[in-house]
Amino acid sequence: MYEVDNAHLLMIATDRISAYDLVLGSAIPDKGKVLTQLSSYWFNQTTHLVRNHMVSVDPNEYPLPFANHITVLAGRSMLVQRTNPIAIECVARGYLSGSGWKEYQKNGEVCGIKLPTGLNESDRLPEPIFTPATKADTGHDINISESEAGRLIGNELVARLKRLTLDLYAYGAKHAESKGIIVADTKFEFGIVNEQGHDEIILIDEVLTPDSSRFWPADRYVSGGPQPSFDKQYVRDYLDKIKWDRNPPVPELPDDVVANTQAKYIEAYTLLTDCELGS
Repeated sequence: MYEVDNAHLLMIATDRISAYDLVLGSAIPDKGKVLTQLSSYWFNQTTHLVRNHMVSVDPNEYPLPFANHITVLAGRSMLVQRTNPIAIECVARGYLSGSGWKEYQKNGEVCGIKLPTGLNESDRLPEPIFTPATKADTGHDINISESEAGRLIGNELVARLKRLTLDLYAYGAKHAESKGIIVADTKFEFGIVNEQGHDEIILIDEVLTPDSSRFWPADRYVSGGPQPSFDKQYVRDYLDKIKWDRNPPVPELPDDVVANTQAKYIEAYTLLTDCELGS
């Protein structure tokens, strides 16, 4: 993230990949381009639901000195409007997986929401749920209830974020389903801008990408266990297989894991957008 001026920032997505809160030593080629170009796609697709912070993804339109670095920035950078980021992450879950599944196994709830008994891992939920989380500077984000989120940022703001989160998830999940992808869950982030004395919530960061979402191939979905995916779960599975203790030093990824992860990211982009990844 680079400061451009008082009103703008420049986001640059690298090819680095993290797992279990540590950045790995191996990069995934084209990953940064997938995240940037897929976010740009979704920003353009969801303006009827909420305004967003994207200004341009064309380096030719960036202010100097950034416009002098087109080769480096092309395809993996985004000029965005500055906002005051809201201090919670907004997660929508349509399926029971990840930390939601772990919590459900303990008490039958996810973020204070009571779910039906007898659900299995990866089951589709009766309806999508809103499960906020705190933003951690280091370590894991912490899942919290709506009421806990309300104490942090106010109940009225939480209610507005919940509506936006579930509307965005419904739109994205429906589109993805038509392309053969299940969006099991996803994370949105929002900021506030004040223009002419009026506060407005806008969508920021990345949107419905393999880094912020759990993408499953619909034709391989079988409830009752982990699912194959188009996201970095493939890397996590490899790290679990080699029994990494999740502490430094971080392991290097084998060439086949890197290549397969790259292919999964690009396939997700191509399926969702009907476009080839730009250079």
